[in-house]
Parts: sequence; C-alpha cells; structure tokens
Amino acid sequence: MHEETLCYLLQRTELRFKRPGLLPPVSASSPVDAPIHIPAGLVALGLSRSIDPHLGWDNEYERHAVEVPAFTISKLPVSNAQWLEFLDAGGYRERSLWNDDDWSWREREGITHPSFWRFRDGQWWWVAMFGELALPGNWPVYVSHAEASAYARWKGGRLPTEAEWQRAAFGSSGQPFPWAGTNAAPSVHGNFGGVRFDPVESGSHPGGDSAFGVSDLMGNGWEWTSTVFAPFAGFEPLPFYPGYSANFFDGRHFVMKGASAPTDATFLRPSFRNWFQPHYQHVFAKFRLVTHG
Repeated sequence: MHEETLCYLLQRTELRFKRPGLLPPVSASSPVDAPIHIPAGLVALGLSRSIDPHLGWDNEYERHAVEVPAFTISKLPVSNAQWLEFLDAGGYRERSLWNDDDWSWREREGITHPSFWRFRDGQWWWVAMFGELALPGNWPVYVSHAEASAYARWKGGRLPTEAEWQRAAFGSSGQPFPWAGTNAAPSVHGNFGGVRFDPVESGSHPGGDSAFGVSDLMGNGWEWTSTVFAPFAGFEPLPFYPGYSANFFDGRHFVMKGASAPTDATFLRPSFRNWFQPHYQHVFAKFRLVTHG
C-alpha cells in the first residue's frame, strides 16, 4: 500500500517534472450500464483469528455475518461522461446536494471539478500519470467521497454500504474473488497488479464480473462506500503497529473496497478494508450507485 501511496504523489507531480511516457490507449466504445437487483441474503465481513490469525490487518478482525436486505446497484461505476452531465448541470454549485461539511470544503478549496480533469483549448482533458489526453468518457471518474455523495443525491441514489458492496461482489459463497476460481489475473479479471498506472474502459474485463453480473469490482479504482471506518466487534490493535487502524476511527474516514490499477493482487482478499477522509480528491477511487433498497 505504501507503493500505491507513492503513486498518488507521483500522479500529483506536475507533468513538467516528469519524463513524458506513452499515453494509455482510449477506445470510443460506450459500455452499457444497467441496474442489477441483488436479493436479500447474508454476507460475511472480516477474517477469523482462529482460521486466519496472520493473514490480515487488525481492522479485518473479527469475522461476522450481516443480513443485507435486497437492493439495486449499478453494473458499472459512474463514468467521466456521466460526471460531465453532473458538472454541466451545475452540480458543484447546487447547495442542496452537499452536506454542510462537504459544502464548506468545496467553497474553501474552490473545488469545481475532479482533480484528474483539466480544462484547456475549449475541452476537458484527463491528467494521466505521464501526460494528458482528451477526457475518456468511458473511463470511471475518480473523485472524493464528498463529490461522489453529491452526485448520488443528484441522481436520487446513494453510495452502497460496505455490507452491500460485499454482497454484490461475493454473495454468500465465501469465495476468494467475485469471479469463480482461485487466481487473479490482471489481463482477465481486472485492472490491478501494477500492470499500468491509469484506468481502462469500464467493463473491459467481463471475466471479473461477480455472480450477480456486477463489473469492475476489483481493479480500475477503489470504490467508496457510505460506511464510516470503524472497528468490528472484537477489534484488537496490532501490538507492533497499534496506530495502524485505531488512529483513524474518528468518524471522519470512509471504507473503500476493491482495488486500483497499482494495487498488488495480495490485497484483493474479500476482507481487506481501505479508508480515506471524504475531502481527498487524489485517491484512485471510483464509485457506483445504489438506487433501491
């Protein structure tokens, strides 16, 4: 994860300080999103100390089951093209879409667009790791939790909870990945493992779809949830790193699930929990909507 944090810093470094590299390819296709109904059912969160005592970090213990009511979730994460509609409709100026804290941050920092976007020559551009390219409409948009929440209100939806995301990804099967099988191949199952720095077109890896048909759950960007980062019952801090999680149980960080392009495949386990505060725009994080339930 420290390697991924380094990528965030490298991403934010001005292009004039980098040696130009190859820009990622962009297709003109338009992936088709769809609402997917997820039936009610149990989902397991976390790890068991008695079974996997040394596999995870402290916030992944103790394993427990959650009953998740039925809900509907989007097949694909929100795209740059969809976000452009929100921006053009005045979403960043509409006070009713933002809670008090998020609106104060937006005004204080002058936030008017995603941090990965630049406007020049009369159009929007995506700031890739080593250059700029015309905004890829079919890539997932990378935004902060505050921005994602405002968009969800604009669309009449919401972000999934951690348990809902887990249910859409893994069902009740307890399998190691959303897809069937015990291996994770970046070329087949998703954009992860450090093969590339930048996103790809959403829906590019159907082999990684969950049993419910939800796409891109692992890779191409972490996914925001509405769940505040907090300990599970039975939490015990790591004796060699007591502040790894506990320092962030402050009610101001939100759980992220999945993986981004630079994420090592070892972190693709179902129990892994990432987290960030809601006003950090620079994390490689996408999101999808729950519209019913």
